[in-house]
Amino acid sequence: MKKSIVFSLVAFFAMIFNAQSQNVLGKWKTIDDETGQAKSIVEIYEKSGKVYGKIIDILNPEKRKSLCTKCSGEDKNAPVLGLLIIKGLVKDGDEYNGGKILDPLKGEEYKCLIALEGKDKLKVRGFVGVSLFGRTQYWYRVK
Repeated sequence: MKKSIVFSLVAFFAMIFNAQSQNVLGKWKTIDDETGQAKSIVEIYEKSGKVYGKIIDILNPEKRKSLCTKCSGEDKNAPVLGLLIIKGLVKDGDEYNGGKILDPLKGEEYKCLIALEGKDKLKVRGFVGVSLFGRTQYWYRVK
């Protein structure tokens, strides 16, 4: 009897841990499209039922003090480090969409969708209009 209770508890906590590692929340390493080098760390979090992402680290020390000079509104000339770049995504099946993503280099905002492709790989797609017209990046979970 005791063995079955212990086994049940272990299985329960294993399922909870596995479910937590199978979501988009957490820290993700971004990759530069042109160089293939790791560029920054974005923390994706949930607030009031929506998903957001902000830059919490810039991996190139020379760019840590960069400003979003091409951004508009409240992001104009804001430090890129700490910038909120993913805004207002909601879960829709296996993906999150309905929000925006900001490209701090271009100062442009795009519609966005994100989806897991394995537990440690995140597909991030920014687009104009429909998802067909955009580009995809892959981010990797920081352990």
